[in-house]
Amino acid sequence: MASISMSKRKSKLTRKPDPKEVCNCVIVLFKFLHRIPAAFLILFLIYLWSSSTTIISGNIVHICVSSRKLNDHYCLSAGKTQPNFEIPIPIINNSSIYLQTPNQRSNLPLSLSPNLYQDNGSISPESTVNGEMVMKETVEVVHDEADPVLMRNGENKDREEEIANAKKEVEEQLRLHRSWISENKQAECEGRGVYVYDLPSKFNKDLVGQCTDMVPWMDFCKYFKNEALGEPIPKLGNGWYQTHQYSLEPIFHQRVLQHPCRIYNENEAKLFYVPFYGGLDILRWHFKNVSNDVKDALSLELITWLEKQKPWAKNSGKDHVIVLGKVSWDFRRKDGSWGTRLLEIDQMENPIKLLIERQPWQPNDIGIPHPTYFHPHSDDDIMAWQWKIISSHRKRLVSFAGAARPGAAESIRSILIKQCNSSADNGNQCHFLDCSSGGCDQPESVIELFMESEFCLQPPGDSPTRKSLFDSLISGCIPVLFDPFTAYYQYPWHLPEDHEKYSVFVDQEEVRQVKVNVVEMLMKISKKEKDDMRRYIVYELLPGLVYGDSTAKLEKFQDAFSIIMTSLMERVTKMDSTA
Repeated sequence: MASISMSKRKSKLTRKPDPKEVCNCVIVLFKFLHRIPAAFLILFLIYLWSSSTTIISGNIVHICVSSRKLNDHYCLSAGKTQPNFEIPIPIINNSSIYLQTPNQRSNLPLSLSPNLYQDNGSISPESTVNGEMVMKETVEVVHDEADPVLMRNGENKDREEEIANAKKEVEEQLRLHRSWISENKQAECEGRGVYVYDLPSKFNKDLVGQCTDMVPWMDFCKYFKNEALGEPIPKLGNGWYQTHQYSLEPIFHQRVLQHPCRIYNENEAKLFYVPFYGGLDILRWHFKNVSNDVKDALSLELITWLEKQKPWAKNSGKDHVIVLGKVSWDFRRKDGSWGTRLLEIDQMENPIKLLIERQPWQPNDIGIPHPTYFHPHSDDDIMAWQWKIISSHRKRLVSFAGAARPGAAESIRSILIKQCNSSADNGNQCHFLDCSSGGCDQPESVIELFMESEFCLQPPGDSPTRKSLFDSLISGCIPVLFDPFTAYYQYPWHLPEDHEKYSVFVDQEEVRQVKVNVVEMLMKISKKEKDDMRRYIVYELLPGLVYGDSTAKLEKFQDAFSIIMTSLMERVTKMDSTA
């Protein structure tokens, strides 16, 4: 009986389904779905499509899950060097970012790093929507069966060699850029005239005129007052303004118009400046529901206009320069909907592109300083500020002005904030100024905090670079960096190759693994070391990190703009000599 019973039970479990039952189930399911409004079904399908991407590349399958609220701007590797100078070459492809070798032989899939940042109280369109922080979370699964160069079982045998080669290439580019630094403090204009194109107003002035609705939740017009310097800040003294971090394009334009080497005959010029406000063009479309064709329209019109100009045709744009006040990745859209593809257009390969953050493997991308709040008019303005900050009482060891990234797994900000807040046990050595709660809305509160701090923490934000880095430097606060791309591989004309002269580097992987307490580490640095770094920052670097106003009369010092122009002219001269 027992065997018969078991046999019957087995038979019941393995019997084939009755077609009538299957049909009945389908009918029930159809009736259930029929009750759901079609709109909800469509939205659900769109959500499924937008939240997952499967990419097949050769024998590699990448499965990426993303909210698609934002495209990541940057990706960091996990390579080990001393210090940990990771060398990624990001290529954005839908919701995946790959590490590609300089010769494009292979793609190394990496985890994504959604480093969002709200910079010193300035609302960052990349990281806020209607005043709320938005983040992208990505999960990437990698499978590899064949290619020996690619990741295998989570490891890449040739990774160290790839990173070494990439590092070598970027360092060679920086050496080339530094070779253009002119020994002459003032521009020598003979045979080195600068021609400023008179572009149609739609490429610049009309973009400024759209300031009222450039970003849905704020009025940008106040930032474009005083030739885009913004409103004055009397509390901080002469030359201080509420300058927005994306105001560099009109600021630079005004300075070029007043440059002593400017000429009006294009046939006599050696350098051609294209005053296109590409960053503002991007900014106006960031949060509007428009197609990529609309976003790219003005960039394509610019190329069409330039190709009709004789100087452009003469050297294919090699002697042309364009200043862009946003990061390189905003102009290098390959897929997705973020930014424009201005710098992906073939015709834009030859000109020099000056950006607040360069793409390290683009030889014609050159990083220049973010605009700060200080725009001196004279040497006296600079010297007065130097004296004020060198004699400032530094009552805090460390400070950090920024916001946490609770939804960003790769961000080290929460760890740094925790270490900072727990410093009360060591005499309150660190102060955290929370920018997400409005603590950084007023520039003076940030500058005053930096002026009373020995060190300023500068973790990556939306991308590796950070305006706060320059705010800390001009305040005499020694920056503590966690990513070499924040400064070391960015600004060859304005920051020295020996980064130990002006900064402290901490491997962010050690912070992430809680192998180092940054506050405790900084406590061990001697007073002499701090004083030496601060004197170098204040007297050697500071003047060259700020942009004077449009009528600035500087004789003793070179500001950031003057360094840029003399370096560009030196490049043109060397280009002619090797032609």
